[in-house]
Amino acid sequence: MTAAPSAGPAGRADARRNRELVLRTAMRMFAAEGLGVPLGRIAQRAGVGPATVYRHFPSKDVLVEAVFAEHIEGLVAAADRWAARAAPGDALFGFLLEVIEKSAGRQHVCAALTADQGWPRAVLTAAARRFREALERLLYDAKQSGAIRADVQADDLSALAVGGIALRSAHRNRARGTRLVRLLLDGLRIPAVTKDETFRDISSVPRHETTAPKHCVECGSRLRVRATGRPPRYCGPACRQRAHRRRRVASTASALT
Repeated sequence: MTAAPSAGPAGRADARRNRELVLRTAMRMFAAEGLGVPLGRIAQRAGVGPATVYRHFPSKDVLVEAVFAEHIEGLVAAADRWAARAAPGDALFGFLLEVIEKSAGRQHVCAALTADQGWPRAVLTAAARRFREALERLLYDAKQSGAIRADVQADDLSALAVGGIALRSAHRNRARGTRLVRLLLDGLRIPAVTKDETFRDISSVPRHETTAPKHCVECGSRLRVRATGRPPRYCGPACRQRAHRRRRVASTASALT
C-alpha cells in the first residue's frame, strides 16, 4: 500500500512549497495569457497534479484572488523598504514608480477584479487595506518633509498609479514609457518659486549673469550672482543635498526596473 502524505513538519513544508509554486506559476500565466488559462494547464506548467492545485485553490476565483493579493503584499513590503532606506519624499516617489513598474502587464487580473461586483473578498480586502495604510504613511511623511503638494490625497496617488500603469503598459518602448511616468510623478512635487518676470534690458546685464542660472534649480529662490568664480546652481547646502538625494533615488529606481 502507498503511504499517505505526512502530516508532520516535512509534509507541511512540501504543501507550502507546492502552494507557492502554483501561485507563482499562475501569476506568470495570467499576466502572459489572461485569466482564461485552465487550472489543469497551470498544474502541468507547475509540475504538480491537478489535485494539488484544487487542494489549495478550490476554484479559479480563489486562485485569482490569491494571485492579486500576493502581488499587493509584495508592494506593501516594497513600501516598508523605501521608508527604511530613503528620505520621505524620495521614498514616496520611488515607491510609486516601483508600483507602476511591477504592475505593468497585469491588466487581465486588474480588469477582472474591477468588473466583477463580487470582489473583493476577505483575502484581497485585507491586502488592499495594508497597501492603503502603507501608502498613507509614505504620503504623510512626504508632506511633513515638504516634498509633496499639501493638497495631494491617497486617492489621488492611487488614481495616478492606475494611470501610470496604463501609460507604462501602452508604450512600446519601455525606457520612454518609464520616462513619461516619471514626468507624471514630478507633477506631485511642490512647484518652484515663480521666476521674476520683470523686464530687463539684456544689453545692460553682465555676460556671466546671462549665462548662469538666476534661480536655484531645486527650490527656485533667486541666486546671488558673483562677479568671479563658478556660477552657483543652488541657494544653499540644503537644496544641494535635496537635489543629490533626488538624483540618487532616481538612479535606484532605474536599477530596480
